[in-house]
Amino acid sequence: MAAGGYGRYRAVIFAAMFVGYTLYYFNRKTFSFVMPAVMAEVPLGKDELGLITSSQSAAYAISKFVSGVLSDQMSARWLFSSGLLMVGLVNVVFSWSSTVTAFAGLWFLNGLAQGLGWPPCGKILRKWFEPSQFGTWWAILSTSMNLAGGLGPIVAALMSLNYDWRMTLSFSGFICVVVSFVCLVLIKNEPSDVGLPNIEQGAKKGKKGSSSENSTLTELLLSPYLWVLSTGYLVVFGVKTCCTDWGQLFLIQERGQSMLVGSSYMSALEIGGLVGSIAAGYLSDRAVARVGLSSYGNPRHALLLSMMAGMCVSMFLFRVTVTGDSPKLWILTLGAVFGFSSYGPIALFGVIANESAPANLCGTSHAIVALMANVGGFLAGLPFSTIAKHYSWATAFWVAEITCTGSTVAFFLLRNIRTKMGRIPRKAD
Repeated sequence: MAAGGYGRYRAVIFAAMFVGYTLYYFNRKTFSFVMPAVMAEVPLGKDELGLITSSQSAAYAISKFVSGVLSDQMSARWLFSSGLLMVGLVNVVFSWSSTVTAFAGLWFLNGLAQGLGWPPCGKILRKWFEPSQFGTWWAILSTSMNLAGGLGPIVAALMSLNYDWRMTLSFSGFICVVVSFVCLVLIKNEPSDVGLPNIEQGAKKGKKGSSSENSTLTELLLSPYLWVLSTGYLVVFGVKTCCTDWGQLFLIQERGQSMLVGSSYMSALEIGGLVGSIAAGYLSDRAVARVGLSSYGNPRHALLLSMMAGMCVSMFLFRVTVTGDSPKLWILTLGAVFGFSSYGPIALFGVIANESAPANLCGTSHAIVALMANVGGFLAGLPFSTIAKHYSWATAFWVAEITCTGSTVAFFLLRNIRTKMGRIPRKAD
């Protein structure tokens, strides 16, 4: 009976978060989806485009960090729903604007609202699902980003046949506003809110009690593994953002491909990412179940490194082999492989940051790692477009490729360092 109650509520809450976060992500990327149409109406150079995207990334990094640290002190359902409401309203107002200053300012506000989305999701997942299921459900929820990214360009292109870009943004913003109220009603913070017993988190059996689980913020910040994870996540998320934000323009402006091929590449990337996220969560959970977690190394590292290597190879082939005559299937294949290889590590970095941290600082650990990831997203905006302006898109992608390769090699060399973050228990050898 209780199991049935859990199952029903889990299904409804997870579905509400999935739909809600799909809309979060779609409305985070609407400017990228309609960028060619906006450029046809409003004269925007590469610097202006980079300023708009970087303003959002900077705000998102700040907001997500603050939201992650404070999420344990606030109602997750209210945080999630209010953020979605603000995202919708900002998109509607954006559709009324026509200047670079207004675009950058409103997209900064969009970034602030976007940061309220994921931290409540992580908190609710931990409250409603068993620790042994956490990685898989985290990965499945993260595929909402791929769904939005994959269908987004297609939806935007279909709407552009009958409506202009302003109507596209207005309509998507209005949908966000409506769904935000639905999420507020359907999402529950924890089982006790509906009369069910709360799920015990991280109650490890054995000689090691929970005395070593509580650590101070200083002890967390002094853990080298926290910064290894943060640096890896910064590079992976930055490189992924380069490809999702600028891959379409690279294909159209420097490789002579059509707008349809550019949009199809982005869709293929997101679809590949959807598969990669689920595979990363499921396969790494199996590795953990088989080997178990220890204080040094992590069973998820092998899969993480394999996927990061896949990012490097697919970026190299994308930059070197694609020309104006390249078959569409080859371009879409490269997009799907890159998506698979990049979204998998993005899911894994979040999971590892949570499970490697002390129980009392999981939210803070993920907030720090996510902040560094969004610094990478910021670097993929104006700095990346500046390289493209002074050299070329191909040169900019080469820089991203080299950075990703260096990060992969460094992470491989450090894969067996102490991964248990926080206080080191004193014990005799």
